[in-house]
Amino acid sequence: MVQAAPFVLVLFLALGAHSLPSKKCSLSGHWVNDLGSNMTIRSVNAAGVFAGSYHTAVSASSNEIKVSPLQGAQQTGTNQKDQPTFGFTVNWSFSDSITVFTGQCFVDEDGKEVLRTMWLLRSRVENIKNDWKATR
Repeated sequence: MVQAAPFVLVLFLALGAHSLPSKKCSLSGHWVNDLGSNMTIRSVNAAGVFAGSYHTAVSASSNEIKVSPLQGAQQTGTNQKDQPTFGFTVNWSFSDSITVFTGQCFVDEDGKEVLRTMWLLRSRVENIKNDWKATR
């Protein structure tokens, strides 16, 4: 009977695991990336719209880096509940450029919230002939 107890416990955990709530990934809060840039997202409203600020740690501009405003939206569909996709735009306060980010908010196997993003930066150029070098 003593040997059956661990099996029963494991079986109970396996059967009961489906009823444990999964952790929801929330965009609201303070985020720091691998390069030391940080952003703060204020609350996401019911429509998925949010605003905040971004302070980059890296820049190609020779200007002093300043905190810049961001605006974005998160998908709110039923299949987006726990790990939503999102996008936001940063209007850089210290340069003639704008960056758009798109990504998804994940909860990793340790329960930590992680944002995975891609970005596209558009800089101002003097004329259409230089359009090819305006986007990174």
